[in-house]
Amino acid sequence: MKTSNNLQFKHYYQLHCKHLRLKGLQPKTIDAYARAMRRIGDYFNSQVDNLSQNQLLDYFNSLLESHSWSSVKLDLYGLKFFYTYVLNKPWTNIQLIRPPRTKRIPDIVSVDEIQQLLIATHKLSYRVFFFTLYSLGLRLGEGIGLQVGDIDALHHRVHIRNAKGNKDRFVPLPDMTLQVLRRFWLVHRHPRFIFPNRKYGLKKVQLATTPLDRGGIQTTMAAVIRDMGLKKRFLVTLYVIVMPRIY
Repeated sequence: MKTSNNLQFKHYYQLHCKHLRLKGLQPKTIDAYARAMRRIGDYFNSQVDNLSQNQLLDYFNSLLESHSWSSVKLDLYGLKFFYTYVLNKPWTNIQLIRPPRTKRIPDIVSVDEIQQLLIATHKLSYRVFFFTLYSLGLRLGEGIGLQVGDIDALHHRVHIRNAKGNKDRFVPLPDMTLQVLRRFWLVHRHPRFIFPNRKYGLKKVQLATTPLDRGGIQTTMAAVIRDMGLKKRFLVTLYVIVMPRIY
């Protein structure tokens, strides 16, 4: 019976992943919802197609003891997606109690601190990348995805593609940022990426098939902040930067 349950769950899980991709969800959301179903499948020994409300309450209560509220919500949304699109069953709304919301004001990084950070960043690609995020007010993923064709020098704007909510938008392009990006592009001359991957080195950078690595960017930022002795929370290491313009 256990083997039969495992085979059925594997089939359901594959359908789940297909529906996630076909619905055009962001890669992070797909990973989160797929992970949710793997975790739920483990908890219920692969029997996930007829869960009662009491079983679900027990599961989420248990999950809350070992995971963050964010994980609980993602598992809830992932399971709801599974019931809706894979099982084609009506979803039973679970009255989960949300903890009180805490509003925090993010630390604002001063212009002097920005200048110190740029000076302390020795790798040119990372230094230009950080400057670009600061001056345009971009999220980390938005900066990584910038391509040559996104820079509209004539109208002084940048086309940000697939931003939050799968939406495109334009942001103003300061003269200083335009000049910095032009000089940086002359260094690598990659036909597609503004910030090509560094793994091939400068001589073969045009062979890069991917942009800068997210993990490398975050590691570099964390190291620079640590060396500078700053205690403020630089949101670029998470997802977004909150700071004044510097042009």
